[in-house]
Amino acid sequence: MAAPNCCSLSAAFQEYLRHLGLQDFPCGLGSWNKSCPSGRRSPRRVQPGQEEAVLDEETPEALLELLRDQHSPWALPQDCSPQDRLLREVAVLAPELVHGSKVYQVLKSLRMVDKGVEEVDEGVLQFQQLEELILSANQISRITSANLPRTLKVLELCCNTVGDLEDLCSQPPPELQHLGLGHNRLCGPSQDKFLTGDFWPNLISLDLSFNSLTDLLGLVSQLTTLQKLRILVLQGSPLALIPTYRGFLVDSLPKLSLLDDIYVGPDERQQFRGLARQPELSRSEARVVVSVGEMKGVPDPSALQQLEVGSEAPVITCSYFVTYEFPEGEEEFAEEQEQFAEEEELEDESNTEVTKTQQSPTVSVLDVASSAQDIGETKNQQDPAATDEPKTHSARVFATPGKPWADTIDCSYTKEHIAKDLVGLKSYLAAGTVVSVVEEKVLSWPVDADPEDNKKEGQDSAKRRPSRDKKKKQQQQQPRELRSDPPILRTLGTTRVTLEALLATEDLVETVCDFGVLITEKPPEPPVPEEKDEKKGKDKNKKTKAEGKGKNKDTAEPEEGQELQPVPLVVQFQMQLLRWPLAVGAHSQENEAVEVEKTQ
Repeated sequence: MAAPNCCSLSAAFQEYLRHLGLQDFPCGLGSWNKSCPSGRRSPRRVQPGQEEAVLDEETPEALLELLRDQHSPWALPQDCSPQDRLLREVAVLAPELVHGSKVYQVLKSLRMVDKGVEEVDEGVLQFQQLEELILSANQISRITSANLPRTLKVLELCCNTVGDLEDLCSQPPPELQHLGLGHNRLCGPSQDKFLTGDFWPNLISLDLSFNSLTDLLGLVSQLTTLQKLRILVLQGSPLALIPTYRGFLVDSLPKLSLLDDIYVGPDERQQFRGLARQPELSRSEARVVVSVGEMKGVPDPSALQQLEVGSEAPVITCSYFVTYEFPEGEEEFAEEQEQFAEEEELEDESNTEVTKTQQSPTVSVLDVASSAQDIGETKNQQDPAATDEPKTHSARVFATPGKPWADTIDCSYTKEHIAKDLVGLKSYLAAGTVVSVVEEKVLSWPVDADPEDNKKEGQDSAKRRPSRDKKKKQQQQQPRELRSDPPILRTLGTTRVTLEALLATEDLVETVCDFGVLITEKPPEPPVPEEKDEKKGKDKNKKTKAEGKGKNKDTAEPEEGQELQPVPLVVQFQMQLLRWPLAVGAHSQENEAVEVEKTQ
């Protein structure tokens, strides 16, 4: 049901009762209910000039069947809550219990989900038997514990806007066993002090998932005072991105049986034993490894550039790389190490043109989106989520090294990012990353090429053809010096990769980005006069072959130039969130690399 414009919980509850129709047939104290005494039946409303309508009296069992039969017009929907069904059936069997204020004594569980509640008012104290209160998906920002029944054992406030627990902890229900605060706006460490055994001595289950808690050590120091805590949910919070997060919690809370909906077994406790005594391993940083594998479906650039050897036209060099976004503020150590290794690899390259395309894999500012319009039409090229969804994080663009064209381009790219801003990393993972395939085209011209010389050669070509042919042969034997224009960047495809699984219990997101089939049109070129006769001869041969195929279909061969099935542009992409002990191993390798570099 759509949420009404209600502010208080009491007002929303009254609107909810009116929607159920507990006083309408077949519920309520009507003349249709045989079990109701005649003195307590609701008066019949008759308009002036009309005869009184007489309804047959029915037994409560018959009226109850009207509620339960799915073919009855008074039946409740199949997806109705147990609370709805209970109140309707009580309104048939004992209608006096849901009449007036007595309805507050019937319910031990109250579920008011998505009802527009903004305030838990003191009218809730009328529920003197209430043990469970579910207020998910409302607009509650603060909750006063003085307005909560003292009998309460379960309080669920998931998907609200709670940002402060001070009012909730002023007079908390002493018997509360479950407190659900997932998907709210709690920011540590100011709220950690309210999560202790002094306020919640009987708390067994605590849900703090998808908040903005960042202080793992501070929070754990408070949770250790909850002696009865057995179930804890912290997934989706920034502190859950720390590599030692789970191990540190498991070792610090020995009575915990369920963490982030995953059972804590004896083997896991043995694996993380002693980690709680090493707080230096639980620094507020996350380690993320991005890998880019094979790229397929890139159009062959040589099909558009069939140049004569020794021609004065430019030499076109195309390379391809993949870009992705990652939040700003990451540690620079891993980046510097990778740049250093990349530079050493580039120095060993003998081909200078390839060296120009092998740039550093880290690009702080790379405007590839503006060049997307330069490409031709692409089927399913632009993912709507990649362009329409607003960014909620400040990100840098990283790029893989450029690779020459091939049917399958192996990027072989792996980079480890060390993120210090855990809140920014959480926002980034929730929004996803934008992955693009970019073509870099470089035009290289002969240094000794002169347009005026080309004109003069064209005028007396007949006289000087032998010398020109000899000059071409010399040019083919000797490497020519080239000057390169600035590179031309063109985005071949863009898509958004969903990374929300890394905020839950998954450590790896592995996908194949599909950018669709690229449609490129080759402009028609006028045939060279010498090629016209050859083309006519080829047409005659094709015609002869076609006639032969028509006569003997059993021995037919595929026609030359037959179009192949188009291949979509795809890229293998994966992102892994390192957990302990993998992150510890990577950290020790970095320290060893630094020591080796210093000794050299």
